[in-house]
Amino acid sequence: MPLVLLSGYPSSGKTFRSQQLAEHFKANIDSSQDARTQKLTVRQINDQDLGLSRDVYHAARPEKDARAAFASAIKRELSRDTIVIADAMNYIKGFRYQLFCEAKAVQTTSCVVHVGTPADKCLELNDKALAAKTGGYAPEDFENLVFRYEEPNGMARWDSPLFTVLYEDDQPPCEAIWEAIVGSDGKAKVVKSHQATALRPATEQNYLYELDKTTSEIVSQIIAWQKDHPGEAGGQVPVQGSEQVVDLPVNTMSLPQLQRLRRQFIALNRQHNLSKGRISGLFVDYLNDALGLQD
Repeated sequence: MPLVLLSGYPSSGKTFRSQQLAEHFKANIDSSQDARTQKLTVRQINDQDLGLSRDVYHAARPEKDARAAFASAIKRELSRDTIVIADAMNYIKGFRYQLFCEAKAVQTTSCVVHVGTPADKCLELNDKALAAKTGGYAPEDFENLVFRYEEPNGMARWDSPLFTVLYEDDQPPCEAIWEAIVGSDGKAKVVKSHQATALRPATEQNYLYELDKTTSEIVSQIIAWQKDHPGEAGGQVPVQGSEQVVDLPVNTMSLPQLQRLRRQFIALNRQHNLSKGRISGLFVDYLNDALGLQD
């Protein structure tokens, strides 16, 4: 069932908003006469419940491991009858995209709730928590996390639909969020899987060879285009044999970076029943999604 992804500065009140959402969802479930809705449960996931210390933000490696543990916990809970509320900063857009893909892989809805508490108010709340020894982040970690925070953008697929909760708001837009992820017409909201998540057996002869060859050629075209356009920020790379283009980010993409994305795409599609003619277009779509996170 749906994934509700909270995002916000450290000490912005995400857990408080998470609890408000959970209470509203549970009340809707308890009062519903719809058999499908009555089966739903609500699961809140946060760092504290997973035993993840806020000290992980002192260094890159433990922070990365903590994100992996958080993502794994969400993946385990995503199911047909569970509403998952992911209560964490979720401040990296690439991580939000990853969780968006996890929800889409199980054909369920998702949304992002931006807890829009201003940084100065978060600092005040963080200092109070540290003084009372009830939580809070070390001052240097707090400053670093605020600096690195990538605010959700409702124009991006992985951040849509986007709901913003201001510090002054008594409640999040709970009913609008419920409508977006569950609905009120008694019909289950089913999300069509992305082509890169719909696993079906490969049947075409030489499919893996074509998958490897086609993606390798597109990567080579991107590298060649960048060499022919030195110093240009961004740009659109036409793909041979296709009407689509690859939209490059402002920063030049290195061959290792592109090869890593290529390997990820191949791993996702190794078991798929894709026609050879569709590989190029799907890889371009995958690159544009991934490279859009680099901007």
